[in-house]
Amino acid sequence: MEHGALQGFIARHQRLFVLTGAGCSTNSSIPDYRDRQGNWKRTQPVTYQAFMGDELTRQRYWARSLIGWRRFGRALPNDAHHALARLETRGRCELLLTQNVDRLHQVAGSNQVIDLHGRLDLVRCTGCGLKLPRDELQHELGRLNGDWLARDAADAPDGDADLDDADFSSFLVPSCRFCADILKPDVVFFGESVSRDIVATAQTHLEQADAMLIVGSSLMVYSGFRFVQTAARKGIPIAAVNLGRTRADDLLTLKVEDRCEAALSFLL
Repeated sequence: MEHGALQGFIARHQRLFVLTGAGCSTNSSIPDYRDRQGNWKRTQPVTYQAFMGDELTRQRYWARSLIGWRRFGRALPNDAHHALARLETRGRCELLLTQNVDRLHQVAGSNQVIDLHGRLDLVRCTGCGLKLPRDELQHELGRLNGDWLARDAADAPDGDADLDDADFSSFLVPSCRFCADILKPDVVFFGESVSRDIVATAQTHLEQADAMLIVGSSLMVYSGFRFVQTAARKGIPIAAVNLGRTRADDLLTLKVEDRCEAALSFLL
């Protein structure tokens, strides 16, 4: 019944503003952060302030990333990503705004995408602004820390791995080769703000939309939830596909509690 209602919701609207979250990528073997109640499953992610202010935090981050990136960097889109790409192909997607940093929507063929929280396949210098591919830094991390390459650990959500019992104090972290400043993943950390330009562009697209579709997000992070608040204020109908509670349950026109790829399978 819910799937039929979702199919009808999408059929009735021509310009969908799609907002996606971690639940969209779990079937691509990328873990999510939260349980069905929207609570943390694990230790909260590193904050911007800790990463920038503490060398040991950066050593811990990049050591975990060295191990985790090997699988995260090879992740492939699943049927949820392909279904949303098909929605765009049919001319029904005003914008896909994703809170994910894995770029799997783009790999699946979606073009009208804004990466709200950045992209993990790039690294940015916090001094001069240089950007380089994450694979390039992976090679350098491995060269400097060859004894770590034999390690393995369970995957964590942000392309890193659960290595909390390790001693990170000897892990070598390269600096920018041009200005020697701190290198950081080109993503928005907790405690860091999304660019105003990105928010403004997404809001402009939302104003052109006739409905909103949330896929795989509990919306517990305000940077995504604010777009749902805006849609509700404007009277834009909102449908959500998510396993468990969302922060916007009282704002939804329709809710489907199922895996993203199953709920959207009719698009394929």
